[in-house]
Amino acid sequence: MQDFFKYLTVGADSKEWGLYLNVAGKAEVKPNKEYPSREHPSGYYFDYRSGRVLDEYQFNYITHGNGLLENRKGTFKVEPGTLMIIRKNQWHRYKPDHSTGWTEHYIGFNGMIADHFLLQKSVLMGESILRIGKHEALIDAYYRIFTLVLEEKPGFQEIASGLVLNLLGYITAFQKQRGFTSKPLETSIQTLRFDMRKDILSVPDLEPYASQSNVSKDYFRNMFKKYTGFSPHQYHMELKLMRAKELLLTTNKSIKEIAYELGFQSIHYFSRCFKKKLGVNPSEIRK
Repeated sequence: MQDFFKYLTVGADSKEWGLYLNVAGKAEVKPNKEYPSREHPSGYYFDYRSGRVLDEYQFNYITHGNGLLENRKGTFKVEPGTLMIIRKNQWHRYKPDHSTGWTEHYIGFNGMIADHFLLQKSVLMGESILRIGKHEALIDAYYRIFTLVLEEKPGFQEIASGLVLNLLGYITAFQKQRGFTSKPLETSIQTLRFDMRKDILSVPDLEPYASQSNVSKDYFRNMFKKYTGFSPHQYHMELKLMRAKELLLTTNKSIKEIAYELGFQSIHYFSRCFKKKLGVNPSEIRK
């Protein structure tokens, strides 16, 4: 997904719903680049020397690069797979390391339901960061929210609020599982699934993931299929077709645009794969 940020105008109906989005964005911050970007409005832009206080909650998921988060509780090192939890009315500041930059995925939200979950220390234990690693479910929830925000169709706030709660559920579950150490092979499989979903156009090379687990590429491929029910190639195709379905239902892009955007070499091949997977043609799904 391309970098973007979007600040939302929230209506009374959305506020009455109890949980609503104010902002969402994704940015790949290059090394030595100015941070934060001055393109952000005054309520969100901050000078690192003074920090800022927000009237909302934010979850910022860092998937690449390193940096620092500081609040009244202390200074925390941010690494790939770190979730920064910014609480309402809490002074804070953060920045990527100049030598690495970072890739951030963030949402800002508010409402009485958000207060219910995040003002209680029993939820997320009052943590400022969680080192949860790279998880496919997490990045998938972010990208689904991003799609809704970019389209901003009627009712998107209500749908997005459910995805924020879904995200909160995953985060809480990962926190509870922190005491359990997964096997290297399982970790590599999860990382590959995450990377496939994050960059759906790239055909992944299995060799690095197999090497991380000290197994052969063939063994890794077989274990991936045993773990997911699909070969890596099939799993990648499943992701592309489900993404195609989502784009058909939530955007006005033509079938041709969607096919080429997802890396299919022809509309005919795309339609054939789509029908084999979903039982109907792309045009029938759109109808």
